[in-house]
Amino acid sequence: MLQIKAAKVVIEASLIRELRKTEKSLEPTYSIVIPAYNESARIGATLERVLSYVHAQGWDVEVIVVNDGSRDNTAEIVRSFAAKDSILQLIENPGNRGKGYSVRNGILHARGRIVLFSDADLSSPIEESIKLFQALDAGADIAIGSRWLRAETQTQRQPLLRQIFGRIFNILLRITLGLQYADTQCGFKAFKRAASQAIFPWQKIERWGFDPEILFLARKFGFKVQEVPVAWGHSGGARINPFIDGARMFQEMLRIRWYDLTGKYDAASHGPVGTRDSSPTVPLARKSPKGNSVL
Repeated sequence: MLQIKAAKVVIEASLIRELRKTEKSLEPTYSIVIPAYNESARIGATLERVLSYVHAQGWDVEVIVVNDGSRDNTAEIVRSFAAKDSILQLIENPGNRGKGYSVRNGILHARGRIVLFSDADLSSPIEESIKLFQALDAGADIAIGSRWLRAETQTQRQPLLRQIFGRIFNILLRITLGLQYADTQCGFKAFKRAASQAIFPWQKIERWGFDPEILFLARKFGFKVQEVPVAWGHSGGARINPFIDGARMFQEMLRIRWYDLTGKYDAASHGPVGTRDSSPTVPLARKSPKGNSVL
């Protein structure tokens, strides 16, 4: 009887190992996450370009659009594309929660071994993603697109006021958080899965100021970050207000420092880098079988 039980345990363990291997083999190589809020005017063109490019490259990929409580027909447009292309899926946020929440939601649901997030306006063309992937292949854990490492790569500059506020914010980040990057705010970043799954559960900033928090956590947890110059062009219709959102981002920067000083991020650094054992529970919306969001 004991021998039979022992044999049963061995068989079950073997089946579990094979199941895990099968699940891993089904994981796509790449996940592309696109946060979207009231993007009906351009999400169609964006998806056409992204889907056309990834199919042309022959990538094993999933494309995830995270709808942040849009009041227009962004979700309907994405669903129409998803009905014709199985690599595309839509995730609905529980209302309008902010860009940071949307990126986190998409990345924590992504299955790819490499995860890229890109702004919906494709200010950095999707074709530039290969530069970030090459940096990851060369040994980086995280590759971040930069508009300012080589300013000549900017095909269309931001308005002067936005540039001035951006440079001031960058200086404050260097002083307050010690982030020595030319550009933290470019909405074009790629992560190896181990890095994304270790960092994003600890993200607390849910709106525009989330990028510095992600990079701060990456440094705190010991991940290698490579800044990569990418082509970038300012797109009209930006919803960020230099004064209102700038003040909010400054407050969020101080919150990051406060969270660190008060130990809010400490539990994550007690275990091996890349583990999720001590990660906080993050309530996120997910895609139900019928395409509706559930919590």
